[in-house]
Amino acid sequence: MDLTKGTREEKRARAKKMMLWFTIISIIMMFAGFTSAYVVSSSRPDWVADYQLPSAFVWSTVIIILSSISLFFSKRSIAKNNRGLGTGLLITTFVLGVVFIVLQFLGFAEIITHGYYFTGPASTINSSFIYMVVIAHLAHVVAGLIVLLVLIYNNFKQRYEPGQMLGIELGATFWHFVDFLWIYLFVFFIS
Repeated sequence: MDLTKGTREEKRARAKKMMLWFTIISIIMMFAGFTSAYVVSSSRPDWVADYQLPSAFVWSTVIIILSSISLFFSKRSIAKNNRGLGTGLLITTFVLGVVFIVLQFLGFAEIITHGYYFTGPASTINSSFIYMVVIAHLAHVVAGLIVLLVLIYNNFKQRYEPGQMLGIELGATFWHFVDFLWIYLFVFFIS
């Protein structure tokens, strides 16, 4: 495939998709570094071996999966020109993203009630890693929520229609990636 061929719009779409994938690969590399450091640090003598993730993190995993499902059906509805259903599902995805963040902070509160802190004399290397990784992920979820707001706005302004779905495709790709990233992190921490 010759990337220099095509209309100006096709070239612009390819460039935007390429930039999104560069961003995703960079995020993957960052979290690969975090999880590698976690594995290396697990051999430390001060490592807490029987640490359990808060139940709020389990619920947030369910919520983030539901958000991906609602975004999938939103994109499908918009592609079929069912703007009302698509908008409702986009808003549902946004609300589920906010609930995910709330559950993450409830998870932090649960960690603290068990006596594990991010810093200070009561902190452990485990809890410090978990806080760091979850906060980094939350930053990406907040970016995803901003993307969802843009998608909701653009859909409201009727900028998406069959054949003109680049914005929603890019936004959905990023949101699904952030969701997949959380699932990976959750499975990694419970293993």
